[in-house]
Amino acid sequence: MKLVNRIALFLVRSKFTILSAISKKKAAQSAFRLFCTPPVRHKGEVVSPFLEADQIMLSFREYSIRGFIWNKGATKRALIVHGFQSSVLNFGMYVLPLVKQGYEVLAFDAPAHGGSSGQRINALLFRDFVLFVSRTYGPINAYIAHSFGGLAVSLAITEELAAPNARLVLLAPATETTRAIAHFFHMVGLKDPAVQREFEQIIVDISGHPASWFSVARAVAAMNIPVLWVHDKDDAITPIADVEPVMQHNLPHVQFMITEGLGHRRIYRDQSVINRVIQFLS
Repeated sequence: MKLVNRIALFLVRSKFTILSAISKKKAAQSAFRLFCTPPVRHKGEVVSPFLEADQIMLSFREYSIRGFIWNKGATKRALIVHGFQSSVLNFGMYVLPLVKQGYEVLAFDAPAHGGSSGQRINALLFRDFVLFVSRTYGPINAYIAHSFGGLAVSLAITEELAAPNARLVLLAPATETTRAIAHFFHMVGLKDPAVQREFEQIIVDISGHPASWFSVARAVAAMNIPVLWVHDKDDAITPIADVEPVMQHNLPHVQFMITEGLGHRRIYRDQSVINRVIQFLS
């Protein structure tokens, strides 16, 4: 870890130590704001194939959203959804293969990401954004979603039934939110159980559901569309341990591609993964 990052982490941990001593609720509120704030905004350079797309800016609630559309007017549509701290600019390798399969391809930066406005995002906001895109440009026939985007799309599909012929590709999805929260608590040094309970209560107050409800495993089990779930054994962000219980259920509509040595981000750039995804959607 770089020195500047170590200093920043030390300051964050010190802040939460002080806040926890003053007020468990205020410490939890501050922690939740940080949990929902991407520490890095990937902007990147707009290069091919994004230069050849119809680039649009649209309004979603109070956010200005950057999006790209290829092969506009095709009879079937594919939506690419990025993960936390990411941008659709990282997923250009899927565009031309999808166009060759006859898809209109849609790709948008979520609120607080890439070229879109905003500072924070949570699972409900991300879910509602996916629903907004689906209602505006749909019906969507194919979803490709990575990491946190996988959770958002899964929640969206269970909130509003997907098109009858739709298919879903999950690339290293953020399977269990409880795992993400535990990792966050460990990283920022929040060990006080009272603060953790207040944090969990914030989620219930906002959504009406406990953190365990925000689960790709739960959502996928309720789906009735074909799902391709791609995950790596060495994923340190969304560990394979969260995926194994789903695999043991042998859900008839879910097929798995388990890789090794690709981790959380290289997995969606791997050519064998790309080929499998396109084959599944063709």
